[in-house]
Amino acid sequence: MHTMEKLVRRNLTKRVMPDRNKIAVTSENEIKYWIKHFGVTREELEHAVERVGNSAASVRKELRNRVPDLQ
Repeated sequence: MHTMEKLVRRNLTKRVMPDRNKIAVTSENEIKYWIKHFGVTREELEHAVERVGNSAASVRKELRNRVPDLQ
């Protein structure tokens, strides 16, 4: 087996953990994770990301200001 084939095989089986410091709005799985994590609707999450960017800390702060029950 060639070196490149080994690298490709290794990369296909290796799972990459998502960066929980950033919210990837292009990934449906990420969106579902953050909706559940923050306990908000998709629209509330998307609006917060539009306002403050994709930093999880900034979004959390924004949602706290907009959604009183968020802790």
